[in-house]
Amino acid sequence: MTDYLAQCLRDEPLARYSAARLGGNADYLYIARDSVDELADVVQSAWRDGLPVRVLGGGANVLIADAGFRGLVVINRVSQLTIDADTQTLSVTSGTALTHLANRCQKRGISGFEWMVSVPGTVGGAVINNAGAHGGSMHERVFTVSIVDTDGTHLYTNADMSYEYRSSILKQRADRQFLVLDARLTYQTDAPEAIRARMDSMIAYRKQTQPSGASLGSIFKNPTGDYAGRLIEASGLKGYQLGAVRVSPVHANFITNINAQTATADDYYQIIRHVQQTVLTETGVELALEVELIGF
Repeated sequence: MTDYLAQCLRDEPLARYSAARLGGNADYLYIARDSVDELADVVQSAWRDGLPVRVLGGGANVLIADAGFRGLVVINRVSQLTIDADTQTLSVTSGTALTHLANRCQKRGISGFEWMVSVPGTVGGAVINNAGAHGGSMHERVFTVSIVDTDGTHLYTNADMSYEYRSSILKQRADRQFLVLDARLTYQTDAPEAIRARMDSMIAYRKQTQPSGASLGSIFKNPTGDYAGRLIEASGLKGYQLGAVRVSPVHANFITNINAQTATADDYYQIIRHVQQTVLTETGVELALEVELIGF
């Protein structure tokens, strides 16, 4: 047995690591905390062994099937930050939570990351998905991204990332055999109290307009010139429920787990498909997923 498997949890429930509190068990689960070198070593070892591997950060934006994952799941909790005041850039590891990054930057008078304060997930996922909120997004901040894949380590520039709305060149890779190690991000400076005021305003707005509790965040991408939530609500689906999963009565582009003891990933998936089909029938618009499906 190779060393990394000896350090893994066996048959570990993935619901513990999912923002929606859903998902079956992983054959192996490794939690990386120390460094990106540790993270890369584990993932590359699994690739060499031919073991299917998936990396999760905060567990947002990913729906894991009730059957779980046959292979290795790596939980990325490597969180490190280095600031270069001369170039007004910061280097941040991929396991850093977005809310943590926003708060650390605020205390240092670093601006440009306020929008992250109420966004679930980590830097790695945000880089891949071009995450955004409150008018800000990753593509505005990314200077370079360091990744490792089966061919070695590569440095992507902002242009190399081919950013589009909630997408990037990495998001489009079908093989999934890559790992974001860290990113270098640009920033501005401002008074910490001014940054805090903007962040508090964003938090308040999110509490007013988005549901609390277990969910994956926004489920569908906004179609050009419209909003997924508006289309879902207009199709009469706000509050639609299957088992212990429902379309949020607060914001229709959120699907919430209202009872972690009885809710299933399959119910969540079935609601996603029902919403897509109903909206297509009622409005002629085909909603594209913002979340990723694992095991479906």
